[in-house]
Amino acid sequence: MARHKGFDTPNHQRHRSSRTTSLSRRLLSAFLLTTTITTPFGIHAYTPLSTCSLQHIPSAPPSDFDIHPGSNSLLAPILIPRVPGTEGSRLVQEHFVDFFTSQLPGWTLEWQNSTSTTPVTGSQQIPFANLILRRDPPWVTGDAKKEGNVKRLTLAAHYDSLYRPEGRREMVESGLEDEEEEEEEEEEQMKGVQIVLFDGEEAWERWTNTDSTYGSRALAEAWESSPYEASSTHSNRLESISLLVLLDLLGAPNPRIPSYFWDTHGTYGNLAKIEDRLRNLGLLETVPASPFLPDRKKPYNRFTRGYIQDDHVPFMERGVKVLHVIPTPFPPVWHTMLDDGNHLDLPTVRDWAKIMTAFVAEWMDLDGVLAQESCDVEEERGGGSMEKDEL
Repeated sequence: MARHKGFDTPNHQRHRSSRTTSLSRRLLSAFLLTTTITTPFGIHAYTPLSTCSLQHIPSAPPSDFDIHPGSNSLLAPILIPRVPGTEGSRLVQEHFVDFFTSQLPGWTLEWQNSTSTTPVTGSQQIPFANLILRRDPPWVTGDAKKEGNVKRLTLAAHYDSLYRPEGRREMVESGLEDEEEEEEEEEEQMKGVQIVLFDGEEAWERWTNTDSTYGSRALAEAWESSPYEASSTHSNRLESISLLVLLDLLGAPNPRIPSYFWDTHGTYGNLAKIEDRLRNLGLLETVPASPFLPDRKKPYNRFTRGYIQDDHVPFMERGVKVLHVIPTPFPPVWHTMLDDGNHLDLPTVRDWAKIMTAFVAEWMDLDGVLAQESCDVEEERGGGSMEKDEL
């Protein structure tokens, strides 16, 4: 669920469930496809992808988007009730683990577990399990002394679904100078990616500060109190997050994603540019009346203190920069009986996967890594532009 802070809009008091997860899962596949080829990890200043690199952004196989039960897809096994502590939640957790261990063994998999009572379960302690999937530079992985030097782009979504006592199912939701230069160069190269799948975002009774975001609150607290070694660049896991990108409710058609925070508006603008460029290159399927990300030119005086309460809040309150990718208004099927796999707009989902994959590739400075050989050949033949197309 998520709620608007500073707004009094009943339609937005609670949000998310499976569509978020479905999309985030789809994005997850796309992210993974991109990051699987990021072995070099040579990181420098933020540079837009060339046109040729955009044209070679990897796509997930169509089978990953199959929503039918029993299909061997990435998406279908998630489209079940996933209330924390239930068999459905356990099955989805197993699905995530099986996917990563079989398809992406180079990623580090980690669980962060907590328990809490809820307003509807009395004294019973409900388990909440956050799954963290991390890919650090290869010279860092497994070396605890170096893990505190890595700055990680963090992509997040929640995988739990809404608790409904009456059995309702919701699916859609969510020299000294030389030494200094060498040290600076090493720090520039210390970039990683992590994917966080939060449990317990949904309220059990009604959205409050204590009945919601169970998993993210526990994880933010745990990471704040988990210091790295004294010689590390970053003091703890929270400080090592370069940006938290929280994805939610992205499975419905014609989404409108505002820019919520001034301090990450520049990053929002980079994401919007990627959408524009992909559309102009004919690489997206949808043809919406307006862009998914329309606020690229939003002026400073239009930003307010209102925002949507969601899994990012415990991190934002601790100083982490956040890019919240969630539509306003929420999809009309949100938290209704129509919120299921059949109401996912798959062209929109696939477009989001393409946009976010390009964003990750650009953030990780993978221009020249993505299909480098193909781009070099096209450049020699004059068949592809290597210019930084700033549309």
